Amino acid sequence: MMTEKTRRVRFLLAGAGNVGRRFLGLVASKGPVLRERLGLELVLVGVADSTGIAADPEGLPIPEIVAFKETGRGVGEHPRWGARSGSALEMVQAQAADLFLEASPANLADGQPALGCIEAALAAGMHVVTANKAPLVLAFPRLAELARAHGVRLRFDATVAGGLPAVNLGQRDLFATRIHRLEGVLNLTTNYILTRMAEDGLSYEQALADAQMAGHAETDPSLDVEGWDAANKLVILANSVLGFAATLSDVAVTGIGGVSVDTLRAAMAEGRRVKLVATAEEDGDGYRLRVAPQRLAGDHPLARLGPKQMGIVYHTDISGSIAATIVEETPLPTAAAMLRDVVDIYSGGWGV
Repeated sequence: MMTEKTRRVRFLLAGAGNVGRRFLGLVASKGPVLRERLGLELVLVGVADSTGIAADPEGLPIPEIVAFKETGRGVGEHPRWGARSGSALEMVQAQAADLFLEASPANLADGQPALGCIEAALAAGMHVVTANKAPLVLAFPRLAELARAHGVRLRFDATVAGGLPAVNLGQRDLFATRIHRLEGVLNLTTNYILTRMAEDGLSYEQALADAQMAGHAETDPSLDVEGWDAANKLVILANSVLGFAATLSDVAVTGIGGVSVDTLRAAMAEGRRVKLVATAEEDGDGYRLRVAPQRLAGDHPLARLGPKQMGIVYHTDISGSIAATIVEETPLPTAAAMLRDVVDIYSGGWGV
């Protein structure tokens, strides 16, 4: 869509790590496309990380901020715009902006400080795009209602399986359907480990170490391998796509610790694959939620996933069964999912 009028959108970003920094890079590199096709100019007026904030109401030079971060320093240390004493919440409360983006590390204990920042942004009339799943897991109904009450949009496609459009596919394209069942391989770490164990004969310990060296697993991988990361994402899908008010306590969770190489090889000999699958199964007026290793038939879309892939399958009443997968080797697709949500908001998109 060509346009002659350019709309200047001031935005704030909390979290300038792997995802946030890449998002800023995309804003810079895709700026000409956004202006030409949407008449949209994204102007960074504030950014926060663990060292403080950097802000300028006239706009910060994004390439310079990205280059500064890539030296290993935080934005609060910037000699011109930095302030070590500032916090992300203070930035949201003080800076006039149209849009707030959240890409800070998830705190699943209480969701802070991201939860407070998102609430403040919505209450101030800002649209919100988040890659941080914790606030949605802990307070989805409240945040959705806050967005509706203030006439703004809350978008979060990047919270489930990175760049895979799992949320958007379910909310938008399957809006009029009844989803009988969804199945997802939503955690890259566990899929990498199980695939390397099955195909290369690595022990669990060897596959985990390999995943950590490749940057696909955290130093402490417990949230992933015990199944809780997938469970968190399933809760988001239940609330946002299925319209089922669920919390983590509603999910039966089993991790991959009990899966042996022998089990994986025996499944392969039968033409099957073992994956850690998040499942929501229609059950009366609601859904039964589960995360557990499953033996999938070889022709199942999720069985064919490689070690660096994630995927989701929706089984519906009128749209058949729809599968989507992604190869995600770096955080770039997650950052791209955030940009996708921004584009949807400002191109007359949909959502809360």
